[in-house]
Amino acid sequence: MPFATIDGQSLHYVDQGCGPTVLLAGSYLWDQAMWAPQIAALSQHYRVIALDLWGHGESGPLPKGMTSLDDQARQVLALLDHLDIDCVTLVGLSVGGMWGVRLALSAPQRLNGLVLMDTYAGVEPEPTRQYYFSLFKQIEDSGIISPQLLDIVVPIFFRPGIDPQSALYQSFRVKLAALPPERLRESIVPMGRITFGRDDLLPRLGELDPETTLLMCGDQDKPRPPSETKEMAELIGCPYLLVPEAGHISNLENPEFVTEALLKFLADRHQRSI
Repeated sequence: MPFATIDGQSLHYVDQGCGPTVLLAGSYLWDQAMWAPQIAALSQHYRVIALDLWGHGESGPLPKGMTSLDDQARQVLALLDHLDIDCVTLVGLSVGGMWGVRLALSAPQRLNGLVLMDTYAGVEPEPTRQYYFSLFKQIEDSGIISPQLLDIVVPIFFRPGIDPQSALYQSFRVKLAALPPERLRESIVPMGRITFGRDDLLPRLGELDPETTLLMCGDQDKPRPPSETKEMAELIGCPYLLVPEAGHISNLENPEFVTEALLKFLADRHQRSI
C-alpha cells in the first residue's frame, strides 16, 4: 500500500488508474474505502488518488504541531509534490471540502477543478460546535465510542430513512466501536476539534473560479443541510446539485447519481483543458 512520510508521520493513500488526476478527500470518521464506488468507476478514465485522514484507516497519528485545516491542506500539497503531480481535480466531502477550500485558495494553480460535497466553509454554528465538543470530551475521557454514543453519532451520517440494519450502516458502526483508545485520544478527537473549531472562509469564496467549481449535497443531509450548499454556491457563483435520497455520506447512499455527476464534471473539465 502506498504511503508518504509528511510532517514526520505516515500518510496512507490509494493510487489507481491512469490519466488526469482526481483527488478524493473524504469525511471525518471515514477512510478512503468510502470512495470505493467512485474509485472503481473513475479509475477507468482517470488516475484516482484517495487518502486517509490522520488517525483514520492506515494513516499514522496526527502530526505534532498540527493545529488547523490549513495544515491539512499544506500536507496534501506536500503529498502531490511527493507524487510529482502538478494539477488535480479535487473532490472533497465534509472535512475533505473544508480543507479542500483552503488548498484551492492557497494554491489555485494546483487545481483544474473543485467539487465540494456535503461541506461548509463557514464556522460551525456555536450550538453544534459546543455539542460536538461535548461528545469529544466523553470519548476522550472514556477512550471508547460507547454504544450510547454510537446511537448518537452513527445516524448523523445518513438520511433519516436508512435501514439501521443495512450493511452500510452496520459496518460503519462496527468500525467506530473498534477504534482503540490511543487512536481516539491522539488523532480522532484532536482532528474533530480542528474540524469543528475551524475559522470562517465564507468571505473568501468569491476568490474561487465559478467555471471550475461544482457543489453537491445530499437532499437529506442533517449536519450539513442543503441551505449551506446553496449559500456557498451563491457566494461562488457556481452550480450545485442536490443528491436524491441521500444524507451526509451522499456518495455511498446514492453512488450512481454522484458518480455520474462526477464523470460529467470531469469530462467537461478535461475537454476544456485540451
